[in-house]
Amino acid sequence: MNFSDILLIIISSAGLLHGLLFATYLCFFKKKRGITNVLLGLILYFMAFRIGKSVLLNFGSDLEPIFIFAGLAFLLLTGPLLRWYVLGMTRVNYKLSKHYLIELMPFILIFALSFFIRKHWFDTQSKEVILVFASVLIFIYLHLATYIFVSWRIVQSVKRAHNKNLLTKSQKAVFKWLNLLIIGFVFIWVSYCLNIIEDAVPYIFGPIMYSLVIYILSYKAYQLKILDINGSVFKQNDDALLFEKITKLVIEDKQYLDSEITLSSLGKHIGIGTQKTSEIINQYAKKSFNDYINYYRIQDAKLLLIDDANKNFTIASIAYDVGFSSLSSFNSAFKKFEKTTPSAFRKA
Repeated sequence: MNFSDILLIIISSAGLLHGLLFATYLCFFKKKRGITNVLLGLILYFMAFRIGKSVLLNFGSDLEPIFIFAGLAFLLLTGPLLRWYVLGMTRVNYKLSKHYLIELMPFILIFALSFFIRKHWFDTQSKEVILVFASVLIFIYLHLATYIFVSWRIVQSVKRAHNKNLLTKSQKAVFKWLNLLIIGFVFIWVSYCLNIIEDAVPYIFGPIMYSLVIYILSYKAYQLKILDINGSVFKQNDDALLFEKITKLVIEDKQYLDSEITLSSLGKHIGIGTQKTSEIINQYAKKSFNDYINYYRIQDAKLLLIDDANKNFTIASIAYDVGFSSLSSFNSAFKKFEKTTPSAFRKA
């Protein structure tokens, strides 16, 4: 075994070990582990078994057919687990029902048949054996491809059901994570398909691709804090509707022009407290209350400043017209949003 082979074993095995450790953490050591973390852990476990088979097959010899077929059979588990995981991340209070066991039947069948496979069947180079093996292989990969596509459709369906402009930070994190997860599965699937098409790429390419994907996904899971959230983030609440009411009052009814407007007065208009009003604006507008109000005041001020009909009006009068109670606060807000002063903007 040369140095390059040793290096490839280290790279692929490191990713394999990382996936197993990550899965073990999710299934046994993660605090408040829910069904989604367990499902993700099981996906990693079964994928690791499949990848481990590939590493042994690439660098070992005389690998028993039962081990080869069992490794392939675990891909028939990965597809359903992926779909269930996506549902768990996009549905409130998701629970597995008994009829989902039907989706496990292909795995049970192929896994059971693997115990009856005999090595000498392949030594004979029988056309019948090759045809059966090829058919099973194609079925397994098409099965996984179908589940990857179905999982992607579920994500897109949930996206369409929610207003993109009113997504919470957690909801955006879920969509970003699921997209990355599905893309990762696509890369792994493609790498293995290339292996069976006249050895388009080296067989070890699959385990290496898995290692890269698992490292990236682990990092993104930590970055997005995805292990602490699930489908409950899509729980229907009144916050989005309340923000629509705030938007109507502030923008459509031009309440921002009122110099006396406050969080308290705005909250009273829609029947909620000051703190709740502030939280909703921060969550959906991504701005503080003052910045939210001042932004629209500045947009009006810009139009007034460049209108020739207002060239005889002082900047102070325009500031008061758009709702500011002092010239200094107007200048500060204008510079914050436009990176220049009102007078410089008017001259330009």
